[in-house]
Amino acid sequence: MTTTTVTSSDGTRLAVETCDPVGDAGSRVTLVLVHGWTQDRRTWDRVVGELASSARIVRYDLRGHGDSDPAGPDSATIDRLADDLAEVIATQAPAGPVVLAGHSMGGMTVMALADRYPDLVARRVAGAAFVATSSGNMDRVTLGLPAALGRGAARLERRLATLLLAYRKERLPVGGPFASLGSRLLVFGKRPRKADVRSVADQLRKAHPRSVGGFQNAISLHDRRTALAALRTVPTVVMVGDRDRLTPVEHAEAIADELPDARFVLLPGAGHMITQERHTSVAEAIGGLVADARSSAAVDAAAGGRAAGGGAAGNGVGGDGASGDGAATADGAGGNPHRSRATPASR
Repeated sequence: MTTTTVTSSDGTRLAVETCDPVGDAGSRVTLVLVHGWTQDRRTWDRVVGELASSARIVRYDLRGHGDSDPAGPDSATIDRLADDLAEVIATQAPAGPVVLAGHSMGGMTVMALADRYPDLVARRVAGAAFVATSSGNMDRVTLGLPAALGRGAARLERRLATLLLAYRKERLPVGGPFASLGSRLLVFGKRPRKADVRSVADQLRKAHPRSVGGFQNAISLHDRRTALAALRTVPTVVMVGDRDRLTPVEHAEAIADELPDARFVLLPGAGHMITQERHTSVAEAIGGLVADARSSAAVDAAAGGRAAGGGAAGNGVGGDGASGDGAATADGAGGNPHRSRATPASR
């Protein structure tokens, strides 16, 4: 594992971590993991533990989160996150197929990348995983509460975001026990591990307050459903827990509706943090995309279809898409989304 800093085009320093596979397994494929709002790259710890031998892995802290610099004035936007992702790919994975996986706001970032950089997606992206995320209508989320209470909670959330934009301290005013209780109630499903709840709370407390407020506003404005068209030829998987209060099942279904060949996986009993609650299922789904990308790259290289390590990895990837990775892999067979229901024991 190597940690480094990527300085974005606007001068923001992003903390980046890379992990190379053992031997040459997956050496032609880079997996880039993008975390969500108020979290950092530790979101992917359990998933990385299961995928470390399958591909070169790049994960990083979004601006305003973890060890990266705060978002500067007017830069707490999902468009800017897409620009950062493009720059991370350019510096950390300059050649070869790339598989992208985004959790929550990270998934929104991948959608914005497809919108703003369609040529990059067509040339390089060989797979995409949308993990507990949304393509829009986040301003209508009720957090699983009855209609009136849900609307009140949404108004309160927007009010808090406005207050955070004026907050001058460098850490959120949230104590450890309160952060843990809030995390447990809001973003987890049934019987989460105490260590996972503590980790989510710790990541929240490390996020930069004004950045958190700015990105909450950006999430409420997020509308990238039409941008998904740029990914229709890319093997994809869409995953959601059936107890997700932040990006509920209907949001995942809306993504799958725009990606007819996507594998759709519903995880019973899981909440929003399925990268921790159901990390094995998430790793299997992403691992399937990596395996497909690696196989396609090998076939292309053998056929002389492109120079080794570069070229149009995103187009023509897929084949039959069968990777044998259990409940969640891109099936690539056409028609309606292939819906899969993983068992609660898939952890």
